[in-house]
Amino acid sequence: MRPPTTRLRNSTIGAAVTGLLGSLVLAAFPAAAGAAPGAAQQASGAMAAAPYEYLGWGSPQKPTDVMAATGVKWFTLAFILSDGGCNPKWDGSRALKGGSDESAIKSIRAAGGDIVVSVGGWSGAKLGEKCSSATALAGAYQKVIDAYRLKAFDIDIEASEFGNATVRQRVVDALKIVEQKNPGIVTYITMGTTPGGPDATGKDLIKRGARSGLAADAWVIMPFDFGGHSGTMGQASVSALEGLKSAVKSAYGYSDSAAYQHIGVSSMNGKTDVAGETVTLNDFRTILAYAQQHHIARYSFWSVNRDRSCGSGGDADACSGVSQSPYAYTKIVAQYGG
Repeated sequence: MRPPTTRLRNSTIGAAVTGLLGSLVLAAFPAAAGAAPGAAQQASGAMAAAPYEYLGWGSPQKPTDVMAATGVKWFTLAFILSDGGCNPKWDGSRALKGGSDESAIKSIRAAGGDIVVSVGGWSGAKLGEKCSSATALAGAYQKVIDAYRLKAFDIDIEASEFGNATVRQRVVDALKIVEQKNPGIVTYITMGTTPGGPDATGKDLIKRGARSGLAADAWVIMPFDFGGHSGTMGQASVSALEGLKSAVKSAYGYSDSAAYQHIGVSSMNGKTDVAGETVTLNDFRTILAYAQQHHIARYSFWSVNRDRSCGSGGDADACSGVSQSPYAYTKIVAQYGG
């Protein structure tokens, strides 16, 4: 869905679109850096289930209320954008410190949770494009990491930022700098997908990461907005994840088990942006079973804001569009522990 000022978390993927949804998640976790498979295992536990919540529009639920109702401990908070230059702000306008966003983060931590911060999205000015070099971009990312002493950082690389090969390489190089400056950092790289796995642009991003020596802990796909698929959305998601596993295995030379530990999924609850496409609670259960079987690095979704039924004339950005109890999707994701 498309929040008013930032992004479409889910754009139509495939031949009908001119850019593939993507997102990069970057997570600092307090553990020593080591071999890539071990780093992926560091990302398990509560951090492996961090659903997105967007605090910049509508009537977002209080994160602490969500924690109490579902047992989820981590959130992916969105979105950090460019303020017009190479400087990060919430939605490109709200300061990192001293505002409602920082207050929400403090409340989550006081309740025993923690956060991933999401940078980018579908709409708005992207740091990857506004920062002219990998060094400058890494500096912008570092401002966010330092502002909140982050253990988790999400770079949502979509639209023109994702479709530009120069920018894709800049983001990869910037993340490598961030890894070097933040020992033990865990990186998730999430992108849009076809039902068979990442398209040519997504595979190119994975290959760039491997060639550059980016120690990505997981490459994550958003399996929705397909514009056509076979079977249920749960089955299509599993098919897409298998394609992702193959692409990551090929690029990095992992074994099957290590490749599974380096992939993840970020789904969408309820009706997606594509007419007639709905991700049901049973689909979420199918994804959960796959995640538990293969011990993938991440199971997330867009978004907590939508994890409730719609009222009359309900805003699709603020409700799922399906009949459900509050937080039904979050409760499924919260069961995942890596």
